Amino acid sequence: MTCKKRWRMAFNAISFVKALSIQTPRLLRSLSYLAIDVQQHHVHSPRVKRFNVDNELLSHMVRDKTLESLTQFGGVEELAALLETDFKRGISDEKDDLDHRKRVFGVNVFAKPPCKGFFSFVLESFKDTTIIILLGCAMLSLGFGIKQHGWRDGWYDGGSIILAVILVIIVSSVSNFNQSRQFKKLSAKSENRGVEVVRGGRRQSVSIFDVVVGDIAYLKIGDQVPADGVFLEGYSLKVDESSMTGESDHVHVNADTNPFLLSGTKISDGFAYMIVTSVGMNTAWGEMMGSLAREVNEETPLQVRLNKLTSAIGKVGLLVAALVLVVSMIRYFTGSTRDDFGNREFVGRKTKFDDVMNAVVGIVAAAVTIVVVAIPEGLPLAVTLTLAYSMKKMMRDNAMVRRISACETMGSATTICTDKTGTLTMNEMQVTEVWVGNREIAEGGYLAPSFVQLLKEGIGLNTTGSVYQPQETSLPEISGSPTEKALLSWAVVDLGMDIDVVKQHCEIIHVETFNSEKKRSGILMKNRGSNRIVTHWKGAAEMILAMCSNYYDQTGEILILDDEERVQIEKIVKGMATKSLRCIALAQKRSNGQLCEKLEETELTLLGILGLKDPCRPGVEAAVESCRNAGVKIKMITGDNVHTAKAIASECGILDPSEELDEDAVVEGFQFRNYSHEERMDKIDRIRVMARSSPFDKLLMVQCLKQKGHVVAVTGDGTNDAPALKEADIGLSMGIEGTEVAKESSDIVILDDNFSSVVTVIRWGRCVYKNIQKFIQFQLTVNVAALVINFVAAVSSGKVPLTAVQLLWVNLIMDTLGALALATEQPTNDLMKMAPVGRVEPLITRVMWRNLISQALYQVLVLLVLQFRGRSIFDVTEKVKNTLIFNAFVLCQVFNEFNARELEKKNIFQGLGKNRLFIVIVGLTVALQVVMVEFLKKFASTERLTLEQWGICVGIGALSWPIGLLVKCIPVVCKK
Repeated sequence: MTCKKRWRMAFNAISFVKALSIQTPRLLRSLSYLAIDVQQHHVHSPRVKRFNVDNELLSHMVRDKTLESLTQFGGVEELAALLETDFKRGISDEKDDLDHRKRVFGVNVFAKPPCKGFFSFVLESFKDTTIIILLGCAMLSLGFGIKQHGWRDGWYDGGSIILAVILVIIVSSVSNFNQSRQFKKLSAKSENRGVEVVRGGRRQSVSIFDVVVGDIAYLKIGDQVPADGVFLEGYSLKVDESSMTGESDHVHVNADTNPFLLSGTKISDGFAYMIVTSVGMNTAWGEMMGSLAREVNEETPLQVRLNKLTSAIGKVGLLVAALVLVVSMIRYFTGSTRDDFGNREFVGRKTKFDDVMNAVVGIVAAAVTIVVVAIPEGLPLAVTLTLAYSMKKMMRDNAMVRRISACETMGSATTICTDKTGTLTMNEMQVTEVWVGNREIAEGGYLAPSFVQLLKEGIGLNTTGSVYQPQETSLPEISGSPTEKALLSWAVVDLGMDIDVVKQHCEIIHVETFNSEKKRSGILMKNRGSNRIVTHWKGAAEMILAMCSNYYDQTGEILILDDEERVQIEKIVKGMATKSLRCIALAQKRSNGQLCEKLEETELTLLGILGLKDPCRPGVEAAVESCRNAGVKIKMITGDNVHTAKAIASECGILDPSEELDEDAVVEGFQFRNYSHEERMDKIDRIRVMARSSPFDKLLMVQCLKQKGHVVAVTGDGTNDAPALKEADIGLSMGIEGTEVAKESSDIVILDDNFSSVVTVIRWGRCVYKNIQKFIQFQLTVNVAALVINFVAAVSSGKVPLTAVQLLWVNLIMDTLGALALATEQPTNDLMKMAPVGRVEPLITRVMWRNLISQALYQVLVLLVLQFRGRSIFDVTEKVKNTLIFNAFVLCQVFNEFNARELEKKNIFQGLGKNRLFIVIVGLTVALQVVMVEFLKKFASTERLTLEQWGICVGIGALSWPIGLLVKCIPVVCKK
């Protein structure tokens, strides 16, 4: 329709002009013809298939690495044309075009096995042996009850147990289901990452899920290939395909013999541009992932310890339950047990069979219920809850947990080995000083044009960054690492560099990518106009300076770099470093005319030295101080020279300028690796800064610290940091500057690359550990009290005061509601004033035993007095007495929940207002207890209580507060 309208307009215009020329021939006599520019706009309907290419053929081409298939497409250039991809500008960044590509070729998302549904958790709960036995007893009790008393009154005993069990199962299943969904959401966030693509002529970062077929993706060392594709251009590209093939050898990828790149593989060296040919489930990685339908259930070290504790307590509970069962059976069949009216329950053959079976079922149910209450099933639930809660909160605090075990381990960290750039500093570099020879060049200072051209070539060609100029008047968009961006920005703004012009006049022959050990990168280039061949190097100032024998001055003249000049330039570099500047040197050498792919490394000519300033992050000094107060040592490991490292460490508070510095406090990487093992182990605790370090030095330091018994956390962002991140107890990768290899090797990703976020992770780690300890203290108090009361009562009177339904209700309060209340306590500043927990620190400390035993003793004594003297003291019936015991026991747990909030501090109400969930759960527990006692008499086997009796129960429960306060005055000697 648009084309028709344009042709109609053109026809009308021609007709008008012809008519005009007839009427006024003199006016338009010079016009012998009329040219009309009709632009054809491609308006693609969603229903029209634009791409004349077989999706499956593309998938098999890369997956099987068949060059024949690529040849059938006509090579890479023809394939790009078929996919409507421009080699320089990429694809269009218009939404319609991107959506159409997704419809035709699919989206870059991998199908996953379906998550467990709610009913799966319900079925798992029903598989519990104790629950099955309890339900069996309930069914028998229900059958005998109905037979004896009819449907109307006979279903209460058995039906109540069934309803109570179902309630416990539903509540625990809902909780587990919610945590499963929470972990799934966090997992999805961890899989999302940025990918650099070229769209509309500019390099930009997009989500890996938004990568489409036809995209040109930029790949550098440490990146994970986002989809299947074909190599376009690049240098020295090596790919680690072990995730796909299992082979550890790195594969060379080039345009001639092996141009194929597989999704999920990692770039181990070089850089390149690739064109995406398949995404999502059409890739080799997608096909492999689709065949796997496994679910990983990671069990943290704390959960393993808790499972052992649960097993031990369960065995004790089983023993008590067996004793209660045996004693109760003996007492019943010997006629020692009596009913509420004082009559013997078993009188030999006179007792009806149904009554005997009802009694036996009731005894078995009571014994099984003791096992249910004794087994602290809430401990694993509490760990799951507190981990899920802390992971969600940590995500808001810019820390994404990849392995849940790291949440708890981080709380035990004694040493943090941290990077400098981007972690302690802002990672926003800017060129602040420029030295040519032994002279500093002020802003706008004179530089010879020929010399400026060499600088432009050295910076514009020897780079992995890019410059995009949207319009002539707007500022250029510069992408790349912070160092590359700073250098390119200086060249564009101060030198007036047009990177496209520089690239047009020069041809890159060979590239040597940046190496963290040599700390330099270089290119071999040929000038298309003069055919001169030049080697350009860029890197750490002292490394480049050692390769130079000459230097340029600002007029472009080459001078000899003698010993005196060398010492002077070395002093300049040292002076820049003491100002916290990163010193980058540029050097070049013209070849003798012979074309060779090997870059010259000797007798170079120094172009200049640039000082890059990267200011410290706000708040980093306070974060370092906070770690010190928490007993956590900070060690800075950096690739910068020793003077820059010292200056930054002093700014951050890792080194104190006012203190006399220990001679071992600052070392260089080569010194550390050349120490003997004994020397390293002796000096490791005193080292605070390691400069000019290699990834191997970092790994060696982590190994030494672990051998000394430290719990080590390590930050890293590079591919070569992966061994140290894996070796450490907690690996912390950087979310912004970190490579995919580093992230894959880490346990936690710091999303804002900020050291303050590392401190936040420590706080949360300690909070997790503390919350678990609080819940253990709370639950074990209930377990001990319930076991002792029921055992003593069963042995002495043959009856347990707490029925199966009542014990299940207590179990619900402990396991689910208690876990929710105590596991969601937020971290406080006091956590960072405590010493870190060691590797072998007992889970139940002496402080916890003190609190636990005192509260359990109080509850046991009070409830046993009620059991044996309650009727006479309060002049009530047996049923009211049992209701008082049940009510007082539950309220003791409610009040003790407040005591459990603080293990050592006397003020148990501090910070209570911040945890609204705790207040809600306590209120809900009390409300449900009122309903149980006052309105569900038959269900819960209770009797209504008077206000006075309620006051007595509340008073008994409230006494746990002053008891807890007094007990905390008793000093506890902790093991050092």
